Amino acid sequence: MHVESRIASLWQQRMDTLREYNVVRDGNIFGAGLAGSCVFSSEYDKAKTLLDNLMTKYEGVSFNSLLSGVEITNESGSCFALESNCDLPSLTFDTNRLEREMLGDLTLVRGVGEVTQRRLKARGYQTIIDLTTHPKFRPVARQVLELLTCADPANVMDLVGMRHEKSHRFSLGSASSFDSDDYVFLDIETLGLFSRPIILFGIGTIEQNRLIVRQYLLRDIGEEASALSEIASRCISGRKALVTFNGKAFDLPYIQDRLAYYGLGAIPRIPHFDMLHFTRRRWKNQFSSCRLSVIESAILKINRTDDLPGQMVPEFYETYLRTQNCGPLLPIVDHNRQDVISLTLLFFYLLEEYYGCS
Repeated sequence: MHVESRIASLWQQRMDTLREYNVVRDGNIFGAGLAGSCVFSSEYDKAKTLLDNLMTKYEGVSFNSLLSGVEITNESGSCFALESNCDLPSLTFDTNRLEREMLGDLTLVRGVGEVTQRRLKARGYQTIIDLTTHPKFRPVARQVLELLTCADPANVMDLVGMRHEKSHRFSLGSASSFDSDDYVFLDIETLGLFSRPIILFGIGTIEQNRLIVRQYLLRDIGEEASALSEIASRCISGRKALVTFNGKAFDLPYIQDRLAYYGLGAIPRIPHFDMLHFTRRRWKNQFSSCRLSVIESAILKINRTDDLPGQMVPEFYETYLRTQNCGPLLPIVDHNRQDVISLTLLFFYLLEEYYGCS
């Protein structure tokens, strides 16, 4: 028996005990609040039916006839890559508005709180520029002004994180200083939550106002090193800004851990815009859950059909490994692709809401 088949067999035997989610009844608000750890019963039943249908429909169908892509070979081996694209709305951002708002926020200067800011403004210190003449706050105000003038997004984000919450609109606004082709949008699918293989990498980049989604799919577990090497060296390296949804807590540390496992180095630190935090700040009082699927339906008006809950990806992939029936791969690929698309649209939606040109 091949190594990957033995792994799949062990996964099948232990799936019930390794399952990292609970099935909760529909409408269970408490369960829905446990981000990433629950599946509603209706979603679970629908996914199980979908799996059965896929197994029947694609029995005997070969991998290459079902999934259109190319094999990529690098120093770590080979993996399979798929590519798709979609149009993006044409957006422009008012960077002057961001600059005006930040210069008018005296609390960005260390030692100035809300009360002190009100007093300073009543005395005529309306901006940080004005504050550079203040006898007490002059040195720190000049440092902050120099930092803002340099407009380095990483430094701006650090400043905002120290003086406000990291999810403050100023942090997201700093992304408007990048060109569209500087961004890389990332989402991964794994076999679990802790030190298990990543089976699919979704990478989105913008080229000529179109979102190009490149997905690196493992045909077997042995291809993980090759896929990791590909996304680290060709897809993320050289980009100036990373955008994820819960990527600071999950996707990026997970990738770094798997890179270290294979001795493949690490992804360099670049400004990272985790949309989960900005989403919670914006809509936490409006929705009981700020999962991407909830926001994309309510805000972006995207309604998925036959979508696979992310928590059930390991079961579908395990079924593919065990049976070599490629049908279960289709909803995994579709789910990941839509996650990248929705992530991108959400990023620009919020950025336009805060700093779009009217």
